[in-house]
Amino acid sequence: MSKRAFGLLGYPLGHSFSAQFFAEKFEREHIDAVYTNFEETDAAQLCRIVTEHNNLEGLNVTIPHKGAVIPMLNDISTEAKSIGAVNVIKIVRNSRGTFLKGFNTDVIGFTRSLQPLLKPHHRRALVLGTGGASKAVVFGLRKLGITPQYVSRKARENILTYEEITPSVLQDYTVVVNCTPLGMFPKIDAAPSLPYSALTPRHLLFDLVYNPLETQFLAFGAKQGATTKNGLEMLHLQALAAWEIWNDNEAYCPDCI
Repeated sequence: MSKRAFGLLGYPLGHSFSAQFFAEKFEREHIDAVYTNFEETDAAQLCRIVTEHNNLEGLNVTIPHKGAVIPMLNDISTEAKSIGAVNVIKIVRNSRGTFLKGFNTDVIGFTRSLQPLLKPHHRRALVLGTGGASKAVVFGLRKLGITPQYVSRKARENILTYEEITPSVLQDYTVVVNCTPLGMFPKIDAAPSLPYSALTPRHLLFDLVYNPLETQFLAFGAKQGATTKNGLEMLHLQALAAWEIWNDNEAYCPDCI
């Protein structure tokens, strides 16, 4: 009997966290499975990979393919559809064929990591950045009952610029989530342009960056007494959520089976 097989689709994959995470998990929990990196520049290789590796049960998907794989799937979760990005694919094979469903576990990882820190006054959040990660964060904040507000360098409709984030604005927005790469190694001295002196112990700062563990963004917040958290736990939680999906017999389109 073939080993259970899982993998990661993306390009490039030299930075990948997933392969080591799952290899260690399989060894630690005595799971007879393998995890393979599929480093492909073309997302359309998904079909070939699924066909050639007939024991493959699931894939993680990373940049630049999170959106490109969607047309090749049979079904997609509500979260992934709303965000426009898939980072987990569940593969179901039976006598009727092979069926692929896409999910976005960035939402799950973010909400599960943030929720324990929330207080009743955390009602509104500034979301720094407008890329793919920020869309998952905005979806997650709304799911938690928090009103999000995008912040970007460029002025656009319904989006604040950094110049508009005044101390009075920070009084209204007590959650700030950094979805930009500012402060990530090796440029660890960088930080989003905010009036950090206006932060208080009522504020909660969450940074999706986890290398270094404390970015300048978080350090400036901690200096003002704010609660801070980096993205490392979120990374682990989204990976564990992928494992839950791959092992959940109900995590597919019921009409397809």
